[in-house]
Amino acid sequence: MADAAIAQIHHFLKVSDSIATAGQPTEMQFAAIAEAGYRVVINLALPSSTNALPHEQVLVEAQDMTYIHIPVVWEEPTLADVQQFFSVMQAYAGTPVFVHCALNMRVSAFIYLYRRLYEGVDEAAATQTLHQLWVPNDRWQAFIAQVVQYYQQH
Repeated sequence: MADAAIAQIHHFLKVSDSIATAGQPTEMQFAAIAEAGYRVVINLALPSSTNALPHEQVLVEAQDMTYIHIPVVWEEPTLADVQQFFSVMQAYAGTPVFVHCALNMRVSAFIYLYRRLYEGVDEAAATQTLHQLWVPNDRWQAFIAQVVQYYQQH
């Protein structure tokens, strides 16, 4: 039941046993996310993003899930944004995590990077998952390359 309900969330994608991603859930869908076993919700959208819920933290915490908001500006993602995301993902490694933004585009790029740089997923497999949702535009391609290069040098 819960799996069918979360599959209805815009651009829902189950990446692994412990990671799922999507666009913005509705108020009612947070109950299904909790029922499906997710314990942490990470929101990368801005409070002003399409369909953003002004009281999302309250909704998530009412379902006994942890809420983490890392607002990423669509036109200007930063290394600091992705590093904060990596830290949160590492802190909750092994815990079922549901990551969303407005349309699952920011998230898919961040998850691509996390899987490549932290989980050791090869580039082809990570790219296949990323391209299920979108092919990043020039700005996001440059950002992805910048992050990969940074982590290869550090």
